[in-house]
Amino acid sequence: MVRRGTALGFFGIFGRSQDLRRLDAALRLAGLHPAQVPEGVKLAAVGLMAGDGAEEPPPAAYPPVGLLMAFLALGPDGFARENDEAQLAAATQRLEAALEAGEGRDAQIVLLMLHAGLAHPALVRDYALRAEEE
Repeated sequence: MVRRGTALGFFGIFGRSQDLRRLDAALRLAGLHPAQVPEGVKLAAVGLMAGDGAEEPPPAAYPPVGLLMAFLALGPDGFARENDEAQLAAATQRLEAALEAGEGRDAQIVLLMLHAGLAHPALVRDYALRAEEE
């Protein structure tokens, strides 16, 4: 997880941390309202972006993760309504590459969304997505 204090806020007194605001903005930009993603999933995604021991992901890390999360949640048709063809092609390619590699940040994001029940049914069906227990 991210070492510095990722914060959700406290009774509206303290604001959300910068990393969660950046992820919310990236999700919104990709066409997925941030309220559709539980806070725990966002916290986990930020932790995956930061990697082991990192303080905070760099600002450039958020838009690609937001796009992949939006693609996974909205499915190809919903994502295409919110984004252009190039972004749809890129998201599809990233999903396919993540599934082929079976590891890496994109594969971890796919697994996170699948475990959270946020993977679109069409993607689960078309790519035979499943989480195997070890």
